[in-house]
Amino acid sequence: MDTAATDLTFRDATDADVDVLVALIESAYRGDSSRAGWTTEADILDGQRTDPEGVLAVVEAPDSRLLTVERDGTVVACCQLEHRGAHAYFGMFAVSPALQGAGLGKVIIAEAERIARETWGVREMHMTVISVREDLIAWYERRGYRRTGRTTPFPYGDERFGIPRRDDLRFELLVKELV
Repeated sequence: MDTAATDLTFRDATDADVDVLVALIESAYRGDSSRAGWTTEADILDGQRTDPEGVLAVVEAPDSRLLTVERDGTVVACCQLEHRGAHAYFGMFAVSPALQGAGLGKVIIAEAERIARETWGVREMHMTVISVREDLIAWYERRGYRRTGRTTPFPYGDERFGIPRRDDLRFELLVKELV
């Protein structure tokens, strides 16, 4: 295992974490700060990625966990896990841009999969990714996720999800069997 990822602490987010998590998620996906990492959406979306209400809803939802990842007491990453019957949903994944590329993402997604499997007994993890994010999709494919070709429309006009800079955005479902 990458030694940079061995000193991580995983815990469920609480209401008190909301502002820190919103800042982390925004920094990983939007604006100039996101360009320090490779997961930026700044070239395809302006506006917000999330807001305090959206993060709090995930924290408080039944059958949902917002896994918070800390290093030396500082939040460095997070991801959403939601139990949806026979599968779990993985979303809201963010790693601090300054730490991207150091192997943290691989460790975090593996831990999220283990938690979903052990907590809910699910055999599949699902996620949606903006279909034009080819580098990100390729990263997930290297982690064992497969493209399904099933897409849903991007919520154009709903600025809670950002302000699109192009008109061809949609979400593609990726699936991984958890064995």
